[in-house]
Amino acid sequence: MTYCVALKLNAGLVFASDSRTNAGVDQIASFKKMRTFSNAGDRVIVILSSGNLSVTQNATNLLEQQGRQNDVPNIWNVPSMFDVAGLLGTCLREITHRDRPHLMASNIDVGATFIVGGQIAGEAPRLFMVYTEGNFIEATESTPFFQIGETKYGKPIIDRVIRPETPLNEAVKCVLVSFDSTMRSNVSVGMPIDIVCYEANKLVMGPEQNLPEGDPYFTQISAQWSEGLRGVFASLPEPTWICGPENDLFADISPPLTEPPLS
Repeated sequence: MTYCVALKLNAGLVFASDSRTNAGVDQIASFKKMRTFSNAGDRVIVILSSGNLSVTQNATNLLEQQGRQNDVPNIWNVPSMFDVAGLLGTCLREITHRDRPHLMASNIDVGATFIVGGQIAGEAPRLFMVYTEGNFIEATESTPFFQIGETKYGKPIIDRVIRPETPLNEAVKCVLVSFDSTMRSNVSVGMPIDIVCYEANKLVMGPEQNLPEGDPYFTQISAQWSEGLRGVFASLPEPTWICGPENDLFADISPPLTEPPLS
């Protein structure tokens, strides 16, 4: 299992992925789930992957291999991010079609999902999610983020905080809290975390950060978030309508009768 998230904001894009891959409790390893492609001044593209590791690696490798063939549409010459998402979906279908019979014969799940986003000169930043079947959808203003992998634990904080107008630095904090919540509830998601921000219309890849186990900033975020949650929880009003003294559920019950003393 893995966890990846990407946000599309007015200020730009934020991408983050964990690095844990496991095939059982005693087979845990780290593999990078983020791939970046950049040609300064022309295009910036980031791909996050979740699912069968061999399928996702082969699909992105095929996409990269096509990029070295100048006589075909490829990631370096198509005019839009829509076309990039289409190329990635086609690569995913090709790899899945090739490997599915052999993997399924051994009861191996072939499912794979991608998030791909970025900006190509001449259009605004865009963000897509590519499904196992190769089809895809695009992020909108009402749904400005995508998650893949183990999504349920990290979604509530993103739902509450992220809006199109959220600044990039606030978005990064939110993403890290989302990862902290996910890792606390699912051991199949773990450090290191790869994270990169892209400022809209810069057409230059932002610095990619790798947060290893024990990273001081992530540790601080995790500790302060936990402490803050406990503080807010303690300050919530008590549900006196259930168990307050003025609403004692047993107040109308008469005390038990006692036997008179023997004379």
